[in-house]
Amino acid sequence: MGVRPFAPAALAGTITQLGASFIKLAQVLATRNDFFDAHYLSALKTLHDDLPPMSKNEYEKVMHRAFVTLPFIRFNSTPIASASIGQVHEAWIDETTKVAVKLRREGIEKRVRADIRIVSFFNRIFRPLFSHTTRHSVESVISEFSVMIVQECSMNQERANLEKFSHIYASSGVIFPRAYGQYSCDDALVMSYEEGWRFDDREAISSSGIDIIPIIDKLVRFYTDQMLVQGYFHADPHPGNLLVTPQGQLVLLDFGMVKRVSNPTRIAIIELLRAANEQDYEAYVSASKRLGTVAYDAPVAELAEFTERMFEIFANDALDSSSMQELAFQVLEQTRNLPFKLPQEAIYILRVSAIIEGLGTTYIENFNGIKDILPILQRNIPRALGMKDSILENIIDEIKHLPDDLHALRETLRRASRGELVVELSPLQLESIGQNLQNALRPIVMAFMLALVAMGAWMGGMEEIAYGFIGAAIMRLWYR
Repeated sequence: MGVRPFAPAALAGTITQLGASFIKLAQVLATRNDFFDAHYLSALKTLHDDLPPMSKNEYEKVMHRAFVTLPFIRFNSTPIASASIGQVHEAWIDETTKVAVKLRREGIEKRVRADIRIVSFFNRIFRPLFSHTTRHSVESVISEFSVMIVQECSMNQERANLEKFSHIYASSGVIFPRAYGQYSCDDALVMSYEEGWRFDDREAISSSGIDIIPIIDKLVRFYTDQMLVQGYFHADPHPGNLLVTPQGQLVLLDFGMVKRVSNPTRIAIIELLRAANEQDYEAYVSASKRLGTVAYDAPVAELAEFTERMFEIFANDALDSSSMQELAFQVLEQTRNLPFKLPQEAIYILRVSAIIEGLGTTYIENFNGIKDILPILQRNIPRALGMKDSILENIIDEIKHLPDDLHALRETLRRASRGELVVELSPLQLESIGQNLQNALRPIVMAFMLALVAMGAWMGGMEEIAYGFIGAAIMRLWYR
């Protein structure tokens, strides 16, 4: 008798009961159609890490550890928000200075580390059941998730992220809280209190006469700058972390999850966007391979056809959002066995993209990345590549780099003439070579094992059994 899987709603409920770590892990996995079908994905996307506040005893322990002397004239002990890692309280430093105080949950780091050990343990047990590509993706998710959630447990780390982010994007036009370092510690982060409506509070924003379209455009351009230009981005822009002020300004909160995009990944994303804009689907697949979301040895023609079909669906203005989703899942179902992957660097990029697209659909019918976001991204590609605003500035910049380029060329020619030129393979190429070698050796190893068993049977006087194993070894080599 087989084991019956949880129904989608039951799975989501069980994950909620397991707590913070499993909720956050499921939120990441909710972007993967090759792990789950449409019904499970819909259920997992409803998961939120809103949890009951700490008990009175836990709250008092954290407060005593965080503030030997309370620096506030008033402190509201009832939290205004309570999530998986911490809870937020209102407080006043003086009569005119209101602050938000984020308290780390008592014992959360120990619980998170225990959860990571449990997840890693079960991954080792079930690892043989996954294909090579899926196994790689699951391990990447767990590895990246483990690093990020442990960092998120530190209020000192979040304060450092906030201060660095505020400095890099000071001219972005987006508002960030101001950290009060003199009052903060690893158990508590004290920040300026920012007022506004949640980004998805459509009724309140609309009734205030705020035009949300320019704000959505600013959000997309802001994340374009983060991921394509600066390479340093806020990895958790869910509706609770994005506020819209009565003046129509955008506020970004919660800097526990901040990631850096490596330069090769950033360039791969830029090439991906350029290929998408030019509808060069083979170039799109090639860029996806460099990004690591498609296995290096994946069939280009088949994936290019799949990409073209997906673009046609989401670029069709005649389809409503439900029809788009239904058609997209039909196409994805046909490609379930294709070697899609989820490398560590792409995990949060894909999650951020999915969240922003979801925020857009709150206000714009049929909002999607192809027809609404891609044009904005395309306009920013020159800036992402470091190009200046005018042709003259670009010429001057190239002239400045000319001596370095000539030196690099001369050095390359010198090494080539001496036979010292070294060619490096990318990690993706090495992985593909290793997998191909493993596949090639597997039948040889199996035939060798069968031959050893045949030899043992022969020495034991079981000649008929020995012939059978020898025949099996030959057939394994012949049909490899």
